[in-house]
Amino acid sequence: MRTQHLAILCDNKPGVLTHIAGLISRKAINIESLTAGYTEERDVTRFNIVISIEDDKELKQTMSQLAKLIDIIKIVNLDEEPFISYELAMIKVRYDSPKTREELSGLADLFHAKVVDVNLNSLILRVTGREDHVDALIKVLSPYNVLEIVRTGTISLSRGLVPVKEM
Repeated sequence: MRTQHLAILCDNKPGVLTHIAGLISRKAINIESLTAGYTEERDVTRFNIVISIEDDKELKQTMSQLAKLIDIIKIVNLDEEPFISYELAMIKVRYDSPKTREELSGLADLFHAKVVDVNLNSLILRVTGREDHVDALIKVLSPYNVLEIVRTGTISLSRGLVPVKEM
């Protein structure tokens, strides 16, 4: 299994996500991450989808079937060219002493994370970066009492001057 990063441009209409996710799930392909949002064109939505696939044949067939959906404008496999991926995570950690709070703040600094909320016995860290960077912070925090984690999933952009709509 390997992961592939797909960028899908589609009409900003209700139900498009259902069609995309339905097609992928019918093929028994796991969606590792899915994000959606407006683009520079207000009537176009961009999906960044990370999927786990077995081989190139499965990937090509899936992309071909996705491209046939009526509201799809463009689908691009970002793994074919250099691209940048980032993710946002917020992590809520319980602490019992000012010393532990200081340790957590120090760890946040090491990972270029921000402490975005502090309460009497918990704090929330916000970290952005590649998936492995976020994973590393979570691993370092594992000896502490991690109460909750939320992750946005991966967003990706191709490098250089050519936007996805022109690829």
